[in-house]
Amino acid sequence: MCIRKHFVLLLVLLACAGCSKEKSTDEMIGDLSFSTNERDRLSAVRRLPHHEQDAAKVVPALIKALKDRADHVRRSAAIGLGYFGEEAKDAIPDLQALLRDPDARTREAAAAALFRIDPDKFKDPRMTAKRVQVN
Repeated sequence: MCIRKHFVLLLVLLACAGCSKEKSTDEMIGDLSFSTNERDRLSAVRRLPHHEQDAAKVVPALIKALKDRADHVRRSAAIGLGYFGEEAKDAIPDLQALLRDPDARTREAAAAALFRIDPDKFKDPRMTAKRVQVN
C-alpha cells in the first residue's frame, strides 16, 4: 500500500511540475489577441509589461488591446504602455483617443501613460487634477 501512495504522489508532482511554468511572450500575446475569455486577456495584458526585453512584440500587442471591449483590459493596456516609456511612442494616437473613453479610470490611465511616454508634450495628470479646497 505504501508503494502505491508514493507512486500516486509522484504522479501528482510530475503533473504539477508544469503548473507554475511562466508563459512565453508569444503565448501571452496569443491569449491577449485571440482568447474569448476575458480573464485570460486580463492576465496576459497585466503580465506582458514585465517582458520589457520583448518590447518590439509587446508594445504593438498592448496598442491593439487599447481597443478591447472590457474596460479593465483597456485600462491595463494603457498602464502597461506607460511602463515602456519612449519605446511606446507609437501608442500616442490610440492613447489620446482613449482620453474620451466612457470609463474614468481608463481615461486616467491613458493620461498617465501619455505623460510617461512623452513628458515634454503631455502634462502630469496628477498635477492637473482638480483639487477640492476645504474652507
